Amino acid sequence: MKKIYLIMLGFLLAQGFARDAHAQEKYKIDPTHVSVVWFATHFNFSHPSGKFARVEGEFTIDEKNPNLSYVTATVYTDSLITGFKKFDDHIMSSDFLYAGKFPQAVFVSEKIEMTGEKMADIHGSLTMLGITRPLVLHAKLNRIGENPANNTKTAGFSMDAVIKRSEYGINYALPGVADEVALRIEVEGKAE
Repeated sequence: MKKIYLIMLGFLLAQGFARDAHAQEKYKIDPTHVSVVWFATHFNFSHPSGKFARVEGEFTIDEKNPNLSYVTATVYTDSLITGFKKFDDHIMSSDFLYAGKFPQAVFVSEKIEMTGEKMADIHGSLTMLGITRPLVLHAKLNRIGENPANNTKTAGFSMDAVIKRSEYGINYALPGVADEVALRIEVEGKAE
């Protein structure tokens, strides 16, 4: 009797785990529909911006338990575009991103905190210039559904964050060029 009970318990647990695994869906970031843009105050005259042209990563969404979702993303800092090569070269130099030595910035989530029906704070860590610091992404789920362009299940998000560049050892032109750098992120992922 005990053996039958253990077999039944094992079967029920396996079914539960299968349902839980199915509830989590993995998405790969679509490189043509992702945008990481930064803004920094320049001596209080303006807020110049730049965009990273290459971003890779994946995220898993658990629609039943969103707090079990997670994300990893790699931003290639040597793909920076501002529209002016001289400016690009300076931002990618050792004064700022030091992209020649540290060509990647990596974000890994650690906790998802729902703040509204389609809103969440994604708590994680950002590693940049060899330094890892906590970072919170304020995310809004735009849509999950079939993409009519490719008939693939797609999830899209808009996110905001602020990093303090001095925490990563980027001290050039402080305080005239702002320490706080605002990030605006738009991302779509395709279900795998």
